[in-house]
Amino acid sequence: MTPATAIVAIGRNEGERLRRCLLSIPAGTTVIYVDSRSTDGSVDWARQYGAKVVELDLSVPFTAARARNAGLAELERLAPETVYVQFVDGDCEFEPGWITAATRFLDDHPQAGVVCGRRRERFPDASVYNRLCDAEWNTPVGQADACGGDALMRLAALRQVGGYDPAVVAGEEPELCARLRAIGIEVWRIDAPMTIHDAAILRIGQWWRRAVRGGFGYAQVWRLRGLYASEVKRAVIWAGVLPLTAIVMAVIFSPWWLLLLAAPLLQVIRLALRWGGSRLAWQKAFFLTLAKWPELQGILRYAGEAGKARPLPPTSYK
Repeated sequence: MTPATAIVAIGRNEGERLRRCLLSIPAGTTVIYVDSRSTDGSVDWARQYGAKVVELDLSVPFTAARARNAGLAELERLAPETVYVQFVDGDCEFEPGWITAATRFLDDHPQAGVVCGRRRERFPDASVYNRLCDAEWNTPVGQADACGGDALMRLAALRQVGGYDPAVVAGEEPELCARLRAIGIEVWRIDAPMTIHDAAILRIGQWWRRAVRGGFGYAQVWRLRGLYASEVKRAVIWAGVLPLTAIVMAVIFSPWWLLLLAAPLLQVIRLALRWGGSRLAWQKAFFLTLAKWPELQGILRYAGEAGKARPLPPTSYK
C-alpha cells in the first residue's frame, strides 16, 4: 500500500463485519472510520485497530454521502498529501491485491478518477435476496457510468466537484459520477476481485425496505441529475398506472379489464425466458418485477418530502 492511498470506511453496528473489513486493510494504511452512532462497540474496536474515528451527529439527517464527506474532511485534515482514497462500506472485506491493482490502474490512466472491481456476496446461497445482490454487483467491465459504494477515487477529482452531495439518500454514487463525467473524468470497472460483501438479507421485509430506499433514490437523483428516468417511469407504470387503470376500467366498463392485472406475470415469464430460463433468471425476473411496488412507495415518499428543506450538515465536504 502506498502512503498516498488512504481508506474511508463507513458503518453502523456492523459488528464482526467491521472487524473483517478493518483486518483486511494492509498495516500502516491511514484509515478513517465514520460511525453513525453504533451501540455494539464498533467505535472502540476501530480505535483499537488504529483507525481515526469520526462520530456523526445524528441530529442532522444521516446519509451515506454525508458520512463519506465527513471521512474526506478528516482525511484532508490528517493527510492532505493523499492522492487516492478508497471508500468501503463497513460490511465489506477487501480482496487481497485489490488496492494495488486499483492504484496501478489510476496511475496508468490519468483521465480516470474512479475505479471499481467485482464485489461479491459472502453468503450468496443463504437466501434468494443475497443471491440477487451477488448478481447485481456483477456489472460490465470497462468504462462505466457509475460505481457503487466501494471504489478507489482520485482525491483531486473529488475536490473539483466538492465530494458527495450529502442530501442524496440513495444513489449518491451515480450522482457523484455524473458530475465527475461532466467535467471529463472517467469512471472504470476493471476485471479484478475487489470486496466481499455481507448483505445479510434473509427476510422479504429487509428486501422490501431496500427496494423502497432504492425507489426514493431513483426519484431524488432523477430530479437532481436526470438519471434513473426509466426506472422511475417503469415503477410508476407497472405498480401505479396499470393496476389503477385495470380497476377503474373494470368498474366503468367491464370486468374483463381486470385481465390487465396479469401483465406483471407475463412480464416475469418474458424476462426469465429472455435471460435463459435458469433458476436465477426466474428469480431475477420475479423480484425485478415485484420491486416496482416498493420502488413506487419510495418514489411517492420522495414526492411527499421534495418540498421540504434538507439542511446541509456542517461536516459537508463542499
